[in-house]
Order: sequence, then structure tokens, then C-alpha cells
Amino acid sequence: MSLWSRIANAVRADRLSREIDEEIASHMEEATERGRGPAEARAAFGSALRYAEESRDAKLVAWLDSLRADAIFGWRQLMKKKATSAAAVLSLALAIGACTGAFRLIDALLLRPLPVADPGHLYSLARQAFFDGKLQSYDGWAYPAFQKMRAAVKGQAELLAISYSQRTDLTYKSDQEMEKAEVQYVSGWMFGTFGLRPALGRLLTANDDLKPRAHPYAVLSYDYWTHRFARDPNVIGRTFRLSDDLYEIVGVGPRPFTGTETGTMTDIFMPAMMYPGAVHDDWTWHRTLAAVKAGVALEPVRAKLHATSRAFEEERAKGFTDMSKRDIDAFLNQTLVLEPAAAGASGLQSDYRVSLIALGVLVALVLLIACANVANLMTAQAASRAREMALRVSIGAGKWRLVQLVLVESAILACISGAMGAVFAWWSAPFVVGMINPRDNPVRLDLPADWRVLGFGLALTLGVMLLFGLAPALRASAVQPASALKGGDDPHTRRRTMHVLIAAQVAFCFLVLFVAGLFAETFDRLSHRPTGFVADRLLTLDTVAQRDEPQVLWDQVAEHLRGVPGVRSVALAGWPLLSGGAWNRLISVNGAPPGPVLGHFLAVSPGWVDTMRIPLIDGRDFRPSDTWPGVAIVNETFVKQFFNGANPIGQSIATYGDRTCKVVAVVRDAPYRSIREPILPVVYVPFHRTDEHGAPQPQRDGTFIVRTSSANPMALASILRREVPRARPEFRVSNIRTQAELVRAQTLRERLLAMLGLFFAAVALLLAAVGLYGVLDYSVLQRRREIGIRMAIGAQAGSIARLVTVEVFGMVLVGALAGIALGLASVRYIAALLYQVKPTGLEMMALPSAIIMAAALVAALPAVIHAVRIDPVAMLRAD
Repeated sequence: MSLWSRIANAVRADRLSREIDEEIASHMEEATERGRGPAEARAAFGSALRYAEESRDAKLVAWLDSLRADAIFGWRQLMKKKATSAAAVLSLALAIGACTGAFRLIDALLLRPLPVADPGHLYSLARQAFFDGKLQSYDGWAYPAFQKMRAAVKGQAELLAISYSQRTDLTYKSDQEMEKAEVQYVSGWMFGTFGLRPALGRLLTANDDLKPRAHPYAVLSYDYWTHRFARDPNVIGRTFRLSDDLYEIVGVGPRPFTGTETGTMTDIFMPAMMYPGAVHDDWTWHRTLAAVKAGVALEPVRAKLHATSRAFEEERAKGFTDMSKRDIDAFLNQTLVLEPAAAGASGLQSDYRVSLIALGVLVALVLLIACANVANLMTAQAASRAREMALRVSIGAGKWRLVQLVLVESAILACISGAMGAVFAWWSAPFVVGMINPRDNPVRLDLPADWRVLGFGLALTLGVMLLFGLAPALRASAVQPASALKGGDDPHTRRRTMHVLIAAQVAFCFLVLFVAGLFAETFDRLSHRPTGFVADRLLTLDTVAQRDEPQVLWDQVAEHLRGVPGVRSVALAGWPLLSGGAWNRLISVNGAPPGPVLGHFLAVSPGWVDTMRIPLIDGRDFRPSDTWPGVAIVNETFVKQFFNGANPIGQSIATYGDRTCKVVAVVRDAPYRSIREPILPVVYVPFHRTDEHGAPQPQRDGTFIVRTSSANPMALASILRREVPRARPEFRVSNIRTQAELVRAQTLRERLLAMLGLFFAAVALLLAAVGLYGVLDYSVLQRRREIGIRMAIGAQAGSIARLVTVEVFGMVLVGALAGIALGLASVRYIAALLYQVKPTGLEMMALPSAIIMAAALVAALPAVIHAVRIDPVAMLRAD
């Protein structure tokens, strides 16, 4: 049966069904007026009703058949222009896949609720205050303050102390088999508050968290139990050693729960009271979560917590003898806030929240550009099919029948694109997570492809279909047969619609290029910021001992490593530069009261300055006999801030604990803990320490800094790992990294934003260029007779080129101006992601504009060539 026969049959069936319905309604009304009840009337006309029901079934069958026919016809239409259809599918697939992949990341990190009871009532406690004119937030708490706050809101909320996840060294069988695991110290009542049940054994309880260091029990996560013990049920009762404590494994947690620190899968949970800092009122080592009871107002709970916290800090501040009243007031004037924590709380969330939202906006813009492209394609096709639509109307097709026809074709495009996009999203999200993974501490983010992701993908596909298909469908349904068969409506109206879409594409493309340029410039500036030391060929060996060991043993290990082939020099440090370690104190110079600026400290051995290749400006290096306190080396920034640039050699400095030392050297500046922050005033002190009686202090951990002769220092990693315990069996290497790796880790976020930003910028530019080409090609097609006439009366090629491009290039200019306005408006939202970049600078605005104009010229070239090659004679002879 032909398409036209199916259309005619469907129309006749529809008319017949309406006539039967009208007749039944009329007879029912007459029967009721004659005194018959509804049941009698229905019985009297039962056969008619059954016929009507059969008619409705026939209508459904006819509608389904029409859908099938439209799907076949739509597929044939797409196959007629394979190149155009493939371009539309690929652009949509890329955009849909990128959006779905971005949603997977945002959902996993920021939106997905924890698998606990009532996650919507979970909040994280933080303190906010203005420092250096900026509002800053900190979520660390001291355990004694936590205990007081918990008592203050008892009955209204349950507070939970949960330490920051730590990648820690532990041993199961012997001290010869050290391994790493992610551990957290948590309130014993955490599992009960969350409504969790054990997969094996039992979970921690409040009785396990009553006294400091009294209950060395541990619960394994299901994930850790699986990959470390292969779900061995005999794991219950096993022990492991962590620092000085021997822990007994009492249970395994439920499968879905991997901790509250999103981005980190906790391996082992232990009671908070087992943490050494639980008895210290100045150790802020844990987050505090509040599970607010249902029906309890949030503000009264926050007010009680704030008052209790401030009272605790005011009592503690009475012992601050080295701080001015202004500094104490600034310390106390902090506001406690409750931040929603249904999705957990982690540093990864705060670090990447704005980044992921920015990437989400970029991919949404790419999606809009792709939809505008396909909308232009559908509009052009609708123009070329105007006669077909007019013929369908003339033989009885209704308005919604034509809408269905065009929407089915759009649905085929959207479904194919959605399927291909799903594959891209499945691959892209783990790829992005892999890009932000430090090798020594990988991000472990759960990325399930569950109903949330599936629902988002389906909704996105439907939305895309309506976005690019609905307008052409409605336009096609409004066709006037007489006008269309005579040549159609004014083509300028359709071209104006396409031009508006081009302007929107260019505006969005400019915004993507502009933001990507800012991210790329930020990454370039950070990655080329001078570090003050030579990171190449440097290897850092984080080392721990079984117990506090005398300093002479640390020196023996260093001396042994110097004899390893391929090693040039070895030094000791408390931790590597740019590893995140920090130690700061208020500084007193020459006996004066401490100033408001904190000095930052790092313990290093003799030879460290030379091993790091940090230039020595004045003075001497440490000697083997030097100890802390005693002597110190300071950097240039320290000299500027504490000595006003004067020569500090021989001057004395002291911390608030009266640990006085004499400055013996000045070295060049080097970033301390982050490459993003300004250079800090740093004091380098001897690695060897003495107590107040002058007795040497043993140490448990430190870092060997090894400069190798190999361009690939990791080639020596396995050898050095074996040599450390060979020199002294008490020592173990817990982590090996290159200094270059630590430097690169400082720009992980910026590298991610720059790479993805440039990728999406290239995609957006390509889509915009393709869209521009399509509009110009359609314009030439619609105006070929006009062009032929102009050429016949003597128009030159330049005049034809201007005729074809002037309107579109005008819209490109309008779009670029709109893009500039959007770019300037977006700067304040991404300012925190930028580094030493001036967004309003001429170069940042000019580069995207130049790129877009160059792409527009390239896209316009084929259409111009096509126009100037039109044969005037052939056009004049055409109908």
C-alpha cells in the first residue's frame, strides 16, 4: 500500500469514528429524554457502543500504523542526505554525550545522596570569617568543642565527628609488609544514626567511643573487604597495626556505604576516641556532621551550636598570651553555619564544585549550538518539502498529522544521537576522573549508570528533540496549499529565522571560546610560574619508622642512599615542597612582640638547599652540628616582611614558644604548599631537633630528597625502596613521588579545565561553522534565480559574494557582540578559577573574535564559489 493510500485510509477511519461517536451521543440523549435510564439506553444501543469501541481500537491501530509509516518515511528522508544526516547525528551525539557525562560527574560529586537514612536532614558544620578582606570557610573542629556542642543540641540533633580521610600506612602480618589504606576516625554512634546494618560481624557503637584509646576496634568497608580480602568471612578477629596501636577487625560495613567524604572511598573506620588529637583542644582534625531530627527548626540549632562554639573558643583564648586583642577578636568573630551535606562533605567537592558547574555550562552551550544547527537543517528541509506538505494537506491530512510526521523524523535523529551519546558519556566521565587523579592518592568516585543517569539521558534526548524539531514541525503544519503550490511563502521569513539561529550560535560559540581561553591562559601562567628550585631528576621518599628513632639513624640511612649508583645527592626534610604540608607560628624579631604575620617553617638537613638547587643569596648552609632551636635560614619574602629588606644575617627570631634562633643565611623564594598562593615568609630550620634541655629528639617520619643522575628518576624508585630498610630495618618507605609530579599536581584542576575547555571550544567552533555553511548554502539555493538574473545583467563576482554573505555576516557580528556581553557577565562566576588573567583585556576579547571571523570566512567560501558558478542561462530557462 502506498503512502498516499495509508493517509487516505487513516483519514477516512478517523472521520467514520467521529460520525459514530456523534450518532451514539445523539441516540443516548433521545433515550434519556424519553424516560429511559442510562443502563437501558446503553443496553438499547449496546451494539452501537461495541462498534464504537471497535472503532476506537481501529483508531489506535491506524495511529500506530501511521507512526510506523512515518518512521519508515523519515528514515528514507534521512538516508537521502547521508552526509548531512551524519553530521547532524554526530554533532548531537557529541553534545548529548558531553552533557550526560557532565551530569554523571556533577551527580556523583555534588548531588547523589549518601546511602543513609534521611540524608536530607544531614548538615556539615563550618566556620566563616573575613580574612584579608575575603570570606573564608573552614570545617575543622577540635574534639572537646565537639563534645560540648553535641551536649548543647541533644534531643534536637545528633552530632557526628568524622575525621578527614587519611591514606595511612598499616601492617597486617608483620612490620615487613607495610601497605596503605584510607582510614577515618568516626563517632561510634555514626552507623546507628545512619541506620546502617553490617554485612558481616558488627559495626561500631557508642560504647566503643567512650574513653581515649580504650577501644581499638575497626570496621572495614565492603569495597575494601572485597578487593583486599576477597570477601573472606574469617576476616573478623584479625588484627592490624597502625602507629602504636593494634586494632581488631569486628565487622564489615554495608555494601553501598563507603564513607561520607565524597571522592574518597574509606577502607577502615575506627572510633574517634582512638585518634591522638581527641584530648587536645587545639587540634582541628575532624569534620562535624549534624543529623537534625525531623520537625526541628534549623536556626535554633545553629544558634545553640554557635554560642557553644564561641564560649569554648573564648575560654581557650584566655591562654593566648602572644596575640593582640585585635587578633583575638578576629579569631573569635567567626560565624558558625550549617551547610547541606546530603551528598557528603569533602575537599574534592569544594575544589571542583565551581569547575564542574563551569564545564556543565560549557557543554550545555555546545548542546544549544548543536540544536540550532539541526534546527536550521530541519528548517531548510521543511522549505524544500513545502510542496509535499501542501499535497498532504490537500488530500486531507490534519495539522497534528503533519506535526507527527516531522517530529518522528526528529525523534529518529534524537534517538540515534542519544544512543551514541550514551556510549560517549559512559567513556568520558571515568576519563575525566582519571585526569584529576594524583598517582599516590587516586580519586575514587562512584559513577553508576543507574536510573538517575538513564532518566537524565532520556529527558535530555526528548528535550533535544523538541528543541530542534518542534518549531520546524509547527511551521510545516501551518503550510497553505495554494500558496505552497504556487511557489511558497516569502523565503525571506525563513531565512530571517535561520539568521537569528546563526546569531545565537555565534554568541554561544564566542562565550565557549572566551571561557576556554581564560582557562588555557590560567593553566599556562601557573604551569610556567617559577618555582625557585629545579624539580627535574628529584625523587621524594616519604619514610616512616616503627617508633621514634634517634636522629643518627636517619643520617645513616641518608648516607647509605648516597652510595647507591645513580644517586647524586641526598637530603632530609620534614616533607617535600608543594606536598601540602604546613607548619606555622607567630614570629618575634630581635625580642620584639610577635607581629600579625605568620611565619612558615620547614625542617631540612644540611645539603637540602643544594639538592633542591635553590640559590643561596647570602650566608652559609646548615652544618651537621646545627640543631633547632639554634640557627635558621630564611627566604627573601621573610626578609622583606620581618626585616624591611635589611640584612638579617646574625639577627635573632623566635616563635611564641620562645624557641629562639639566629639567621645564618638567606635563600631565594620558592612556593611552600601551593603554587597558586603568594610566596610565604618561610623559615628553614635544622632537621635535628632538641628539647628544652638540649637533648636530641627522636623522630618517626621524614622525607628523603634524592637527586638522581637519570632523566627518569622513577627508574631508581624500586631500588631505593629496597635500600632504605636494608640500611636500617626499622625504616620503611611509605610513598615515592617525583618532585616534578608534585609540581604537576598543583595544576591538575587547571589542566582539566584547559583541556576540556579547548576541546569543547573546538567542537563549538566546528558546529557554528557547519551551521553557517548550511545557512549560506540554503540562501544560495533559494536565491539562485535572483543571482542568475543579476549575473545576466552584468553583476561581478565580488557583488555576488557580498549579496550572499552580507546578511549572514551581519548576524555573525551581532552574535559576536552578544557573546562579548555574555563573556563579561560570566567572569564574576569563574573568577575563583582564574590566576593572574585579566578577562577584560583586549587580547582575551580579540582572539575569540578573530577565530570566529576566520571560521566564518572559511565556512562562507564554498557557498560563494557555488553562487558565482551559477549559469545565468540555465537559471533563466528554469521554471
